Amino acid sequence: MENTRNKSTRNIKTLCDILDTPSGTQNSLDEVEGDLVSKNSNIERYEVIFIEPFYGGSHKQLIDILRKYISNSHLITLTPKKWHWRARCSSLIVSSMIPEVTTEKFLFCSSVLSLAELLGLRPDLFPLKKIIYFHENQLVYPIREIKARDIQYAYNQITTCLAADLILFNSHYNKNSFLDNLKNISKIFPDYKPKNIKEKIDFKCQVLYFPLELPLCLKKSEISHSVLRIVWPHRWEFDKDPETFLEVLLRMKSDGLNFQVALLGETFTDVPEIFMRAKDVLKDEIINYGFVEKKADYYKILQSCHVAVSTAKHEFFGVSMLEASVCGCVPLVPNRLVYPEIYPKEFLYEDEIDLYLRLKEYCINPKLTESQWKINSKHFRNFFDNSSSDLLKYLEIFK
Repeated sequence: MENTRNKSTRNIKTLCDILDTPSGTQNSLDEVEGDLVSKNSNIERYEVIFIEPFYGGSHKQLIDILRKYISNSHLITLTPKKWHWRARCSSLIVSSMIPEVTTEKFLFCSSVLSLAELLGLRPDLFPLKKIIYFHENQLVYPIREIKARDIQYAYNQITTCLAADLILFNSHYNKNSFLDNLKNISKIFPDYKPKNIKEKIDFKCQVLYFPLELPLCLKKSEISHSVLRIVWPHRWEFDKDPETFLEVLLRMKSDGLNFQVALLGETFTDVPEIFMRAKDVLKDEIINYGFVEKKADYYKILQSCHVAVSTAKHEFFGVSMLEASVCGCVPLVPNRLVYPEIYPKEFLYEDEIDLYLRLKEYCINPKLTESQWKINSKHFRNFFDNSSSDLLKYLEIFK
């Protein structure tokens, strides 16, 4: 697997260093702003305009991390609601919110924004170095109803890439799935099909993994193995496929298996109906239900669980699953999308039946999760450690 990571992390605090810290000198878990790079780092800072039309979840998390190390930056955001409207209309909305360009040199935004439209509305932004970050791409988005003529979201991302100077993807899967499917979008054009789109975009692309920041004191908690605790730390939306996960849990309950579950993650306007059904049927098993606002409390819940599960149909990195893995949860992820790029093969399940059987085994003997995590904990520690060098690569872009 292609890997762009620089393994050198000298003079940077890593999770391995943290786990070796004597318990008496650990930071409080409530100190959740764990810096991966010293605030005194001699990184030259320039003025940046950050634009995030969907300022929530990992989109917010990335911007907040970068702005901790980049001074004198402007932040233009819209609330994380009505994603489809943000993708279609945010360029018009933010065009009047951006201040007049004076000393700014960089424009950084996510691919939710239609950059080409924004430049048409604000041509004074064109001289800035325009950086687009892809948390996800719409060329492989799973849709419930195929509307071949409505390619607007994918089309916006293509024109955004053509207008950008630098395109960042959070994984190789994200980058490759985007570039490899450009031709499929071109085929939908009824005539005047665009040519050489991939060649015009490919040379601008880089892969930079998401720069994870976790509290410096995180380590695996001593937890009871009497009952298996499962966490599902995802947005409550269609593309995360909560139906599959909750149907597995309902089957486990029907089969008399003993477990507890924490249903975490942000909710938006439309909550899948399966959650209401699960809240009723699994009322005795649910220990947390809904979004946890305070990060310290969120991490404590992750540390108290044995297993974290993803059933996603659409995932290009998965911050929440990696957070759970570093916090000591055994991850169970589907053998598709970005997951084979990041997770050892023993954590990949093949289908819904395989997921059920693995969870059943852990229900019967929850202590199995402890040995499994210990065997593979170095992998997740290294992944977190390398986020230090990844963050430095992000900051180098603004020099």
